[in-house]
Amino acid sequence: MRFPSKVTTYKESTISKFPVLLSYLEKSDMTPGELYKKVKNKVTDVREYMEILDCLYTLNKIELREEMLHYVG
Repeated sequence: MRFPSKVTTYKESTISKFPVLLSYLEKSDMTPGELYKKVKNKVTDVREYMEILDCLYTLNKIELREEMLHYVG
């Protein structure tokens, strides 16, 4: 996970991509695959995408319901 620092700008950090994923999930629930297709040009790779999902789940911003990602809010 890339945190903002002297070397890594906020825009390059993983944290800056949280709102991108959440904005899609606020509109509707999606499978992880559907969400990845929508944001794949905004994330570096699948590893970073999974890290973002892990962080959002840990922060209780999303949950997994019947194989669908759901925005908790």
